[in-house]
Amino acid sequence: MAAAVAVPASDRYGGDLNHGAREERREDYDERRSKRKGRDEDGDRGGRSSDQDKRRRDDARDEDRWRGRDEDASRREDSSRRGRDEDSSRRGRDEDSSRRGRDEDASKRRDDDAKEEKIVLPAGRSGGTYIPPFKLAQMMRDVKDKTSVEYQRMAWDALRKSINGLVNKVNTSNIRNILKELIAENLIRGRGLFARSCMKSQMASPAFTHVFAGLVAVINTKFPALGGLLLTRIILQFRRAFKRNDKPVLLAVTKFLAHLVNQRVAHEVIALELLMLLLENPTDDSIEVAVGFLKECGAYLLEISPKCFQMIFDRFRAVLHEGEIDKRVQFMIEGVFALRKSNFQGHPAIISELDLVEEGDQETHQISLLDKDLDPESRLDIFAPDPDYLENEKKYETIKNSILGDEKEEKDGSASGSEEEDDEDEGEEEEDEDDPSQSIQDLTETNLVNLRRTIYLTIMSSVDFEEAGHKLLKIKLEPGQEKELCIMLLECCSQERTYLRYYGLLGQRFCMINQVFQQHFDECFLGQYTTIHRLETNKLRNVAKFFAHLLGTDALPWTTLEYINLTEEATTSSSRIFIKILFQELSEHLGLQKLNERLTDPDEQMQRNVGGIFPRDNPKNTRFAINFFTSIGLGGLTDSLREYLKNMPRFIMEQQKPVESSDDESSDSESSSSEPSSSSSSESDSDSDSSSDERSKKRRKK
Repeated sequence: MAAAVAVPASDRYGGDLNHGAREERREDYDERRSKRKGRDEDGDRGGRSSDQDKRRRDDARDEDRWRGRDEDASRREDSSRRGRDEDSSRRGRDEDSSRRGRDEDASKRRDDDAKEEKIVLPAGRSGGTYIPPFKLAQMMRDVKDKTSVEYQRMAWDALRKSINGLVNKVNTSNIRNILKELIAENLIRGRGLFARSCMKSQMASPAFTHVFAGLVAVINTKFPALGGLLLTRIILQFRRAFKRNDKPVLLAVTKFLAHLVNQRVAHEVIALELLMLLLENPTDDSIEVAVGFLKECGAYLLEISPKCFQMIFDRFRAVLHEGEIDKRVQFMIEGVFALRKSNFQGHPAIISELDLVEEGDQETHQISLLDKDLDPESRLDIFAPDPDYLENEKKYETIKNSILGDEKEEKDGSASGSEEEDDEDEGEEEEDEDDPSQSIQDLTETNLVNLRRTIYLTIMSSVDFEEAGHKLLKIKLEPGQEKELCIMLLECCSQERTYLRYYGLLGQRFCMINQVFQQHFDECFLGQYTTIHRLETNKLRNVAKFFAHLLGTDALPWTTLEYINLTEEATTSSSRIFIKILFQELSEHLGLQKLNERLTDPDEQMQRNVGGIFPRDNPKNTRFAINFFTSIGLGGLTDSLREYLKNMPRFIMEQQKPVESSDDESSDSESSSSEPSSSSSSESDSDSDSSSDERSKKRRKK
């Protein structure tokens, strides 16, 4: 039992435990053997030899068995130890080989990923992560199979970015160049991208709607499918916005639609349907959208279909008479009526820079606003591999060459014509050079604009008036350009929020330096007073205070006041405000007493200067002047005028006396010459008078 238990223990726990088991087994064996020998000695020593031999053989056999078992256990222990060592060494070799295999697999995978990274783009809604253009072009060059899906995806992303970039930077000045670059791209494959880019750009910048419409008009002549797709999507977007009552989107969409109607991309029936739909059940928002739409395309509709146009305005008039809309919207409708009366002046259908298509070349799409079978073709906005990619690219290349080739031929023809014109111009220039009497005149006024810019920057960048005057005097002015300095100084003063004494001191400095500036400021006063009704109240106040400063400091002669004629017929509300501020500022500068002394100076020149301000030609004008100065708080200036008005009847009587005396002398001479004839006539007159007296007495008695 001990040996049977010791064998698995050696296999499970190692050699140390097996050695302890063998020692125990030997001790047990020795103990049994010593007991057996003691029993033999105590027993019958004369037992049979056969029993002893048998026991001896049994003991020898047991000993051999135990010895063999020990040897087997040691052999098994040695073999298991060698097996464990071999297993550990084998596992180490396997781990090393597996580690080397994993490293090799990882390096292979990295190489494969690096190769695939050059070709495969990460898929996503927007085309994946951003890849710089140069890297994208390099990746496209590295791809050998031009028909692979990866290459088509890269070409699609490049096409999308190119179309978006070109549409976003188009304006009236570069639209011709943008058109050439757009046609160079594959617009047939990217027609969905083009339509989406135009709609997004127009929604983001409604002020450039006419530019986008002009771009679509030219593209529509070459590719009518693009114009039809864009118009379909705009109509569907209008329906969605109309159902949701989304006014900002409606305003932008209707503006785009109006300009497409102006460019004859869309038929005018769409515009009329849209207006009738908006005015069928009028609300404040729908009328506002209709008014905005009519402002954009009203000039074109008035020219194309005046009868239908009249129906629209009849509907507007009915809505206005119903009075169920807000006051603000009523004012908008009245503004449209005023705009129609002026034939939509300021709102042309197409500006000259965007009139790029001949009337016969345009393709007009007759899509109704109420069509139910409109397909936006949204699948065109998403990448899809093309099995005939190379063939389609070659077909578009031929179309592009045919379109741009015609333009090149036109350019060549125009270039040859321009060369001939240049030759003629060169001949004319040679003739002009021979004629010394002819000289070149610059009508662009570039030098004048630069001078005004310099004066403006100098005035606005100076710290005080002394620095500004010093810098402005350093500017080299040609004869006659002094007036530009006066005009710019007055303009800068009028643009300020409040009057700054800085400008008055600067104008005073120039008037004191040179008398030429006084003359120019006098002309500026006349020009400002005659056009004072065009100025806003703030500008009017600044200009009046500026000239009041010049007059109060005697920088400007008082002969300037002779331009003012203070009568009810000769003044307006703006001019009366100007005179009010002017004299109030003068009274603050000089004081009322000193100002009154200056105005009532008996000098003939001063009386001539202020004769229009204090009129004495007509009692009506005199009373108007007195009431005006009294209402502005300067009634003390009208004391002499009141005295004159009070004594005016006596003056009139004195003027009439010499006239009556001269009339009496003339009548006496006439009576002396006609005494004989008058005597007879007097007698008859007396008889008739007496008879008439008698008749009157009789009537009284009755």
